[in-house]
Amino acid sequence: MGSLSTTALMAVFVAGAGATWIAGVFLSDTTDVVDDRFNLGQALGGLILLGFAGTLPEIAITVSAVVQGHLGLATGNLLGGIAMQTLVLVLLDATSRSKTPLSTLSTVLEPIIEAISVIILVTMALLGPLLPASVAIGPVSPISLLIVITWFLGLLVLNRLRASERWTTVTAQVEAQMVASSPGPVEGARPNRYERSKTSLVVLVFALASGVTLIAGVVLEQTGNALANRWGINGVIFGATILAAVTALPEISTGIRAVRLGQVGLAMGDIFGGNQVQMTLFLVADLLAGKPVLQTVNASSSWLGGIGVVVTALFAGGLVIRPPKKFVGIGPDSWLVVVVYAIGLAGLLRIS
Repeated sequence: MGSLSTTALMAVFVAGAGATWIAGVFLSDTTDVVDDRFNLGQALGGLILLGFAGTLPEIAITVSAVVQGHLGLATGNLLGGIAMQTLVLVLLDATSRSKTPLSTLSTVLEPIIEAISVIILVTMALLGPLLPASVAIGPVSPISLLIVITWFLGLLVLNRLRASERWTTVTAQVEAQMVASSPGPVEGARPNRYERSKTSLVVLVFALASGVTLIAGVVLEQTGNALANRWGINGVIFGATILAAVTALPEISTGIRAVRLGQVGLAMGDIFGGNQVQMTLFLVADLLAGKPVLQTVNASSSWLGGIGVVVTALFAGGLVIRPPKKFVGIGPDSWLVVVVYAIGLAGLLRIS
């Protein structure tokens, strides 16, 4: 990639971004069908299927960056991507074609637990750099291991909650309230193109779209790093802003499509699930780098991780409070997220 001209690099970068967007649309449609046929539920399906598939660009970027020794780019993208991907919920709120805020449109409660899990995992990652290098287990930080274990336990807890009679009763009450107050979950909801397709075809399309997303992630890392070097942009800042925004394209396309299909819980599960999977990539980075990558996290990456915790908590609050109407196109929780993110970017420039 380094031998290409700047114009050519930008063209390839844009092409990779476009591929992730298109693949995201197919991922959303197929995940919606798989959820129904395997009884995963909106939120859990978004957490597992879309959360993993949407994180494929981050997986490609992390692997490629660590192998080439660009640890700042990898950590900046992982920690900085949390806030950026959570900001996608603001966009989904603005494009939902409903006068009701996105957090109130959700008829499932699982996203609250998923948001709490994100807060726990990111907080663990922020504690990692405080440990001395002597506590490492071979090339792995104990925090990286703990993050993966905690993430897995969180999946088990969420699955048990779905089967709980009390949880099911509360969810049914919430859904009944939504039905009573609105003619439909989302205005302008569209039918799913794979609703009548064979399950084998749906799974094949999901796999192909995931493959495209993964390849596009490698292209984005290669071209993005080359462009950052030519433009003289700090690796952490580039990874947390431009690269994080581009790698959030699968979440944007899948989210918009899911909301218009009336699957708000699926869209929110996609965002929170992807952020959880993203934190588990620190273990992958440790193994590839041969040392604890969390020890290399600097002040800029820590700052970004903290902003990610705050904006996630704000949306979790919105899911509990359930504001009744939007203000100037988005809900009050979305406005708070926008303000906090803007302050966070201003602080990042001062720190860097």
